Amino acid sequence: MTTLAASTLALAGGEPVRRTLLPYARQQVAEEDIAAVVAILRSDWLTTGPTVAAFEEALAARVGARFGVAFSSGTAALHAAVFAAGIGPGDEAITTPLTFAATANCLLYQGATPRFADIRPHDLTLDPTRVAAALTPRTRAILPVDYAGHPARLSDFRALADRHGLVLIEDAAHALGAHFGDRPVGSLADLTIFSFHPVKHITTGEGGMVVTDDPLLAARLRRFRTHGIVPSQSAAEPWRYDLIDLGYNYRLPDLNCALGLTQLGRLEANLARRRAIVATYQEAFADLPWLTRPVEEPDVTSAWHLYPIRLNVETLTADRATIFRALRAEGIGVQVHYQPVHLLRLYRERFGYHGGEFPLAEDAAARLLSLPLFPAMTAAEVEDVITAVTKVLRAYAR
Repeated sequence: MTTLAASTLALAGGEPVRRTLLPYARQQVAEEDIAAVVAILRSDWLTTGPTVAAFEEALAARVGARFGVAFSSGTAALHAAVFAAGIGPGDEAITTPLTFAATANCLLYQGATPRFADIRPHDLTLDPTRVAAALTPRTRAILPVDYAGHPARLSDFRALADRHGLVLIEDAAHALGAHFGDRPVGSLADLTIFSFHPVKHITTGEGGMVVTDDPLLAARLRRFRTHGIVPSQSAAEPWRYDLIDLGYNYRLPDLNCALGLTQLGRLEANLARRRAIVATYQEAFADLPWLTRPVEEPDVTSAWHLYPIRLNVETLTADRATIFRALRAEGIGVQVHYQPVHLLRLYRERFGYHGGEFPLAEDAAARLLSLPLFPAMTAAEVEDVITAVTKVLRAYAR
């Protein structure tokens, strides 16, 4: 395969593939979204109104759950799920180090201890076998993450949780619309959380939701997002309320839920476009020896939130940081998902991690680059990504 001189790269003063930066992800807002939000602005309910319940019911139905409870962010939803599961001081839960910090932080919020187990090297999700080996008498929950939209091994985690009497909390922030076998993500765990940040499959601006089949968990979630308060049941004194739990103001307003409802109506089209882009990438990169493509296991359907490649650094003359800068210079807004949580300063100082504890996650994290992937990408933009990746990797090929 012919290599190129590094001097041809934009990083070295050459002509870039793109003059404007293509982000790794971007929201898509349609006129129907704007109209729905304007209608709420003209209504009597900006928050705690009927559109919240409508959005909750629609999303829960879409993912095969009985109840949905909306929150102000995906992080708030994670916090609420850990609270609703009854996890607190002295308890532990096991999760993956290859995730955004919020997955583990939600345990710290409740005074619990996050424990980590390593990943499966091919799909980068939490390894059930390693989780089983990491269980202790203090383990109360398993918290797998559907990395990049690819579901974790939910059947294995469900069996493991049932066998040991643990709560299964699924961080599906990346996986709205994914399936494990013939079941939608959202229908397998005790509590499943989704995120509606602008880069996700649908957006509410900021927002999240927990879905569950358990009415008691749903009731605890609803109290938690409203300070832990329950209203009076007295007809004679309707102004009275009581405080049952120490909750937070984690409500998601009707404004945001109206946006979520119209966005949800386009979820299938957005998923189809993501999968089409991924198919183009997979074919284009199939013969490039300098990277490893992401996988989709035969028994799952990924939601493809991210397209994370891993650089085969042993085949390159440049490190990941240089490749990152070179692609940015070409106008391709690559990103890294993620730095391992256990190596972030707070976790190193609090728990004594120093590196080497989870070698598979650490190795993957050192090689990862997320390429642009969002439904509004044009065919020309997809080709720009392919051209830039091929150009940069060939220039740095050994």
